[in-house]
Amino acid sequence: MGKKLTKRSEDYSKWYNELVVKADLADNSGVRGCMVIKPYGYALWEKMQAELDRMFKETGHENAYFPLFIPKSYLSREAAHVEGFAKECAVVTHYRLKNDEDGKGIVVDPDAKLEEELIVRPTSETIIWDTYKKWIQSYRDLPVKVNQWANVVRWEMRTRLFLRTAEFLWQEGHTAHATEQEAIEEAELIMHLYADFAERFMGMPVIKGLKSPSERFAGAVETYCIEALMQDGKALQAGTSHFLGQNFAKAFDVKYASKEGQQEYVWATSWGVSTRLIGGLIMTHSDDNGLVLPPKLAPIQVVIVPIYKGEDQLQAISERVHPLVQELRSKGISVKYDDRDTYKPGWKFNEYELKGVPVRLAVGQRDMENNTFEVARRDTLEKETVNADIVVSHIEKLLEDIQDNIFRKAMAYREEHITRVDSFDEFQEVLESKGGFIAAHWDGTEETEEKIKELTKATIRCIPLKQEKEAGKCVFSGKPSEGRVLFAKAY
Repeated sequence: MGKKLTKRSEDYSKWYNELVVKADLADNSGVRGCMVIKPYGYALWEKMQAELDRMFKETGHENAYFPLFIPKSYLSREAAHVEGFAKECAVVTHYRLKNDEDGKGIVVDPDAKLEEELIVRPTSETIIWDTYKKWIQSYRDLPVKVNQWANVVRWEMRTRLFLRTAEFLWQEGHTAHATEQEAIEEAELIMHLYADFAERFMGMPVIKGLKSPSERFAGAVETYCIEALMQDGKALQAGTSHFLGQNFAKAFDVKYASKEGQQEYVWATSWGVSTRLIGGLIMTHSDDNGLVLPPKLAPIQVVIVPIYKGEDQLQAISERVHPLVQELRSKGISVKYDDRDTYKPGWKFNEYELKGVPVRLAVGQRDMENNTFEVARRDTLEKETVNADIVVSHIEKLLEDIQDNIFRKAMAYREEHITRVDSFDEFQEVLESKGGFIAAHWDGTEETEEKIKELTKATIRCIPLKQEKEAGKCVFSGKPSEGRVLFAKAY
């Protein structure tokens, strides 16, 4: 499998970049800032997508698809929205190429200039709300609860695979409601849904909360978020859900006739998670040997490697293994039997360890004689010998235990790295020596928030939903504060 990974303790960033490539998750592409998601990485995204899609549909949402291109004039209708995204937009100005008259290849045809430039979708609020104007006429048309699985483009200068790329995959939900309360409840519902997915499926503990006004989504009245903590002490915004008020309804004149016959503007939400979750998954659980994947999302949950000499032994092992493969699959467990003769067992062990396959079975001649399998778990690297008669039930329990164990481990790390501070000197010392979330009093002003960011590069990650009312003094300004917020350096 080539040289070993850089250790996390030596260079966390280099470790991450190497792991993404060596584990066959993704690769850099010929297009600046864009990535190629390889089959193994895409299989991981498909597992995430399937679970989230099921959860969305169970809560009454339907999938649709809207155009990739957005007329420039649409983006300018909501002032805060355009200001928030203007610097990240890719713009289409022409619709045709032609051969250069000097024979120097292909050039843009100057006669094919668009009457109005098109923005490559950075997010879809504007095109969707222009569409909702056609869909919504009466209270009977509400609520509208639509999600789309799509790609978006946000022009990034500094990119990192999965975490920050010019193009990425995501889902974006857009809902319309008759009342303010319904829209707020929707935004909160999705925040809780995201948190449930992150913790139950990804094994990644998150803190639910609100963004500060300066960190809100462009055009939102309130942004709900889930924040996770990576192994290097940096935070990762894992998902956001926005209460948009009536801003987009007013910008696109989306009204409905109420039961009383009054014309009312609708209330809106939008929400999304992206392939950034794969980066979060990697950095939450993986170790110096490679990926550690939660069984519920692992593309391959169990791999079986034969150890043999000659075709006769391989044939005998295969005959024993195939019924096991079928039984595991009948129980919904994804399993791979790797009988390739082009690689030795040791090489395969290293490969599947690197790729984070939760459970590995090995079977050789001695196992055949003893009716056993060697079973190894990826999270702890422990091995044991298990009788073939009980191996299926053992694997089922093992997958559950691995899922629970990696969550408990990540939770313990998170809890150890939430530090309460009461002075700015203490704030800076903890940030540099320990990292993680810093629970500190804040006076609620954007000025103080910006000054702390300027001096330390730490931002307010969230105002926790479970924030205790605790009168105190702002860690920076000394002004009165009603409670602590969570600061951290972040991806």
